Order: sequence, then C-alpha cells, then structure tokens
Amino acid sequence: MQADGLKPKTRRPFRVITTDSKHQLPVSPNQLDQDFSADDPDQKWATDITYVPTAEGWLYLAVVLDLYSRRIVGWAMSDSLHRQLVSDALQMAITTRRPAPGLLHHSDRGSQYASHDYQALLTRAKMISSMSRMTTPRFGGQRDKR
Repeated sequence: MQADGLKPKTRRPFRVITTDSKHQLPVSPNQLDQDFSADDPDQKWATDITYVPTAEGWLYLAVVLDLYSRRIVGWAMSDSLHRQLVSDALQMAITTRRPAPGLLHHSDRGSQYASHDYQALLTRAKMISSMSRMTTPRFGGQRDKR
C-alpha cells in the first residue's frame, strides 16, 4: 500500500450520545465536588445513563448508585432517551430506599436531569441536587469539578 501511495481509512467508533447539556434549563451547582466517599448508606447518590446494544436496537439504561455501598439502588430501561427514563430510575430508588431528607443527588448536566419534572421529584424527596459537566469523551473520561 505504501509503495502505491495508499493509506488505510479507519472508521471512528460509533457512539450513542446520552447527554444533552446544551439546553436552557437551570443547572445545579456541583455540591459533590469529586468527593465520592460516604460514611453511611443513602447519603450520596450518583446517577447516569448508558446504552445497551441489542438485536432489536439500542436500549437506554438509567441507574442510581449509592456511593457508600456502590450498589445500584434504582434503575430503568427504555428504547427512548426521554426524561421519564431517569425519573423512573430515581422513583425506584426512592421507593426502595426511602432516604432521609438531605441526600446529595449528583448527575451530569443533561436535559433529562435538569428537567422541571426531575427537579420537582428531587424537591419532593427533599434531596440536594448537584451537577457537573463532562469535559472529556464519555468512555474513559473524567468529570471536572464544575
């Protein structure tokens, strides 16, 4: 190939984007500030969305993780990346864990988490909303302190 001046053309890996942070919804300050430790269960929860390829297409998975036990306390799956997906995962966590007021709930700045419906659910559960933004690609990336 080199002798003929040919170069291989590589494909970029296919990625499904799950975070839409270019919205006009209010964003909560980062209360977690990269402190992923917790002294007791149900003090700090973190949440995110990922995708699962299936034979019938993509499924989206939203999870709520207790940072103390590192266990998933709520989850939901859907073929749609809609705010109801994250609300269902959070509602499962609230129903099964019944956390005390003041739990710190951390997410990215995605439109699903910033939505009025989701923020109202956090308010009703007396949780503290915390958000940070992605600074590097989704896989293998780290979140910054903002």
